[in-house]
Amino acid sequence: MTTLDPTLAQWLDDHADALDSGGADPAALLARLAQAGLFRVGVPRAAGGDGGRTSDAIAAIAAVAGHSQTAAFVLWGQRTFIEYLLQTPNRALAGRWLGPLLEGTLAGATGLSNAMKFLGGIEALQVSARATDTGWQIDGALPWVTNLNPDGFAVAVAADDLATGRAGVYAIPYPLAGVARGDDLDLIGLRSSHTATLRFDAVALDAGWLLHEDAHHFLPRVRPAFLGLQCGLSIGLARRALAAARGRSGAGRSVLDDELDALAGELEALAARLAGGVDGNADGSADGSADRDDFLAAPRALFAIRIRLVELALAAMQLELQARGGAAYLRSRNDGFARRWREAAFLPVVTPSLVQLKAELARPQPGQAPREAA
Repeated sequence: MTTLDPTLAQWLDDHADALDSGGADPAALLARLAQAGLFRVGVPRAAGGDGGRTSDAIAAIAAVAGHSQTAAFVLWGQRTFIEYLLQTPNRALAGRWLGPLLEGTLAGATGLSNAMKFLGGIEALQVSARATDTGWQIDGALPWVTNLNPDGFAVAVAADDLATGRAGVYAIPYPLAGVARGDDLDLIGLRSSHTATLRFDAVALDAGWLLHEDAHHFLPRVRPAFLGLQCGLSIGLARRALAAARGRSGAGRSVLDDELDALAGELEALAARLAGGVDGNADGSADGSADRDDFLAAPRALFAIRIRLVELALAAMQLELQARGGAAYLRSRNDGFARRWREAAFLPVVTPSLVQLKAELARPQPGQAPREAA
């Protein structure tokens, strides 16, 4: 487990409710995370990072999520965009943007949630690219993107090439002619995350903004990190809820100990399995360990882990509720419980949602007979 800098941990605790309700400045949050060096975790030293592996970045997101899901969600968005630059063959683009992203002076937005659903056959791409003499014209819209700092950001977008039918992945800066950011969405929580809609109307891009010419090659390569880093949200919240439940073990609540132990054991086992699988894919190949998942070759294993971690986080919140009893319903005594309850409700709908992942797992695989209706 990663231990946060005490100053940052205290700041997150002090501002967690304001970050959730929209009373905190998202730009200040991005700066705080950068000052703590969290964007550099798991980034090679040669690229300006602190070294380590992708699992270290997952652990950092989990550590932040134990204090504030809003902060962890922003960290996920920024760190995932950084991952795209680490894996793009466009080294000139990576060279220009990695520094500002690692320093937190530029906000990075993943923008590929729609693309990940497209990769799984869940929905069509919502953005198109039309070839021009100098590059491409980008049109379309994304309904939900996080970390869109109104003062400037970079967003990754997958777009269908209307001429070839082949999807590519592009980086789009803001401000740029034709890029329109909507107002922040009226969320019930995570309101200081700069989450809004994006529209692209005849946006002109040249080859310098191409992350990869083939989305069907690039997206599977970045998917283990995309989903793996996302899993940190569930891991961190589950750990915080379990710790809070154990802290309320008096008044006959020791009856919950067996459930707490069982849940904690499964949580840490899954977190370890996730780390092994993601790190095994970091260089495009597993390390040969017989018990290590290969999320590139078998992404369904990662889908199942993501689903189960969300379920464990929800179960942990239920146990915390039982341990707290009626005090959980008193504003003055719930110690952030109400906020964490809302945060837990967000986990099943983060794209790709649990319903979408379960639908993907239910689809027959090549050579497998479809399930009969009950």
